[in-house]
Amino acid sequence: MSQQQIIAVVGATGAQGGGLVRAILADRSGRFAVRALTRRPDSARAEELAALGAEVVEADLDDVAGLRKAFDGAHGAFVVTNFWEPRTPEEERARPATTKEREQAGNAARAGQEAGVRHFVWSTLPDTRGYFRPGDGTPTFEGTYKVPHADAKAEADRFFLESGVPTTFLHANVYYEAFQDMFAPRRDERGALVLPLGFGDARVPAQAAEDIGRTALGIFRRGEVLAGSRVSVAGSVLTGAQYAAALGRALGEPVTYQAVTPDEIRAAGFPGAGEVGNMLQYLSTAERDIVELIDGELLRELNPELQSFDTWLAAHRDAIPR
Repeated sequence: MSQQQIIAVVGATGAQGGGLVRAILADRSGRFAVRALTRRPDSARAEELAALGAEVVEADLDDVAGLRKAFDGAHGAFVVTNFWEPRTPEEERARPATTKEREQAGNAARAGQEAGVRHFVWSTLPDTRGYFRPGDGTPTFEGTYKVPHADAKAEADRFFLESGVPTTFLHANVYYEAFQDMFAPRRDERGALVLPLGFGDARVPAQAAEDIGRTALGIFRRGEVLAGSRVSVAGSVLTGAQYAAALGRALGEPVTYQAVTPDEIRAAGFPGAGEVGNMLQYLSTAERDIVELIDGELLRELNPELQSFDTWLAAHRDAIPR
């Protein structure tokens, strides 16, 4: 046990970090031990991880000294930030989520470098701004961002590059789990199932949440040879119509795709509508570059259990609202 290499996992009670913690604990090779970092080690999720065998350690991305201590002795560190963490309007005004993400990523990179971490896996996203034309009428946020939750992470990449610690840049795409809520099919006025999505005709990559963690484990297994690489996780790359067809097969009744334009989404008026509309416009405009980044052969080598949308639906269809 003492010869195991420790992987410190930021956000261990979240979707990405939790998936990695569980993947390490399930790994029969026993090569790695997992140190689960969380702000709330007394939470139910943290206690569940401890019961499964994880070392649970209190750590906060806003506390460099605490992070350094939590990273001490770790071979690798998985770092993820949470743009969508619930916050009050006062907190957002005082420190926008984009600022928080950049600062927290910088803190993690600095703490890991000082603690002697040998390999970072940083959960990031591409910078979307090059896919929007000046004056195209799409909203800009904080004077610079088009899709803040992606663009700010892309800006934070530099902290890991500057740290000198070998870093692999992991990109998650659309979550299959979104089809259980935000992207769930709905009944129209005739009672038929429809899938209203802003994918247009674009092919859009998606993956199960747990496959992000499993892929991260594969990256740590592969080691520093993947330093500097970008690994984009996707179990399926489908059009909106193909996602609808897959849902129809799983649910046992037709699901019709209804394309919703980014302009319609931006005009909907719900909180974050402008950013969501921009994000969906980016998915369409940048389709070729997004899809070309996905290396299916590498993904299957890193994670032999990688699930297609059909495979995931077969196990989760009862959780799809209808």
